[in-house]
Amino acid sequence: MLKKFSIILPVRNGGELVKRCIQSILSQTNQNFDLLILDNCSIDGTSEWLQSLDNEKIKIFPSTRPLTIEENWSRIKDIPKNEFITLIGHDDLLHADYLEEMSNLIEFYPNASLYQTHFKFINAEGALVKLCRRMLKKYIQPAYLEAILEDKLDSTGTGYMMRAADYDQLSGIPPYPNLLFADHALWIQLTGLSFMAVSEKECFSYRLNQSTSKLSGASKYIDAFYMFLDFLSILEKKNEHLKEIIREHVPGYIQFYCTSLTHRLLKTPVNQRDGKTVASFILNCKQKADILSPGNHFQPLDQFSIRLSKLIDNNLFLQHCYLSFKKIYKKSFYP
Repeated sequence: MLKKFSIILPVRNGGELVKRCIQSILSQTNQNFDLLILDNCSIDGTSEWLQSLDNEKIKIFPSTRPLTIEENWSRIKDIPKNEFITLIGHDDLLHADYLEEMSNLIEFYPNASLYQTHFKFINAEGALVKLCRRMLKKYIQPAYLEAILEDKLDSTGTGYMMRAADYDQLSGIPPYPNLLFADHALWIQLTGLSFMAVSEKECFSYRLNQSTSKLSGASKYIDAFYMFLDFLSILEKKNEHLKEIIREHVPGYIQFYCTSLTHRLLKTPVNQRDGKTVASFILNCKQKADILSPGNHFQPLDQFSIRLSKLIDNNLFLQHCYLSFKKIYKKSFYP
């Protein structure tokens, strides 16, 4: 009999963390699943360890060459999957009742197109950092989109359950650089097929210190940000209700990332920026805000820290002094 769930685990050089991740998966109280591992030419012993596992639930799909993270995750849509699938980062953990709770949620909300539970944020040692913010029981697409743009929802790439057919229909997770913002785009699309149902139980743990958003360079982060804003522009053209939400909330969303990515770009050596400057990024943020929300009041240079970043970046001497200072003093001195 075909198993109901497929848990999909892309991995490269997972070390000890992937061992803990797989142990948490195999410890599910609901054993009606298989584990599909996309091994991306690991060179730290992970490949050999995976091949040593003797468990009929595990199917390994090794890549024939080293892939980018985008390429490896894109393989998900091409492998055979069961009716429902969930994706997990190799450093995250499923609690023992995750699949049991998902099964209950699907039974209670059979028409939902996306399922999620509450979760915990953990550190490198697995200790609790904080709990995710409380979610509603149901999210239709406009409410989910607004929650993302207003930063009222903790959303990660782990923990979401969906139908494999829906995932494949949407062409899987979009290949944004380092998959930044890509999960947001996918979840927004999936909520558009029906709605997202949420369990109040905490059924998985997301490891903060290993998150791609923290490890990604400024250039890729900015490119992914632009792609997500372009995705929002497409949404506006398809749905008047979504257009209203985007026009109302996107200026504040762009303001937040304009501030944070301006600072990240300023800390990045010029030879690692792919030609990007603080001034050009600020200008692009303003232009994209005007496209998505005509007549908005977003003026990035009204914020002191952004003006200061632009001033420093436009002066080679100040830029050198700033980078030298950041090597010594790691904390931000921005308000």
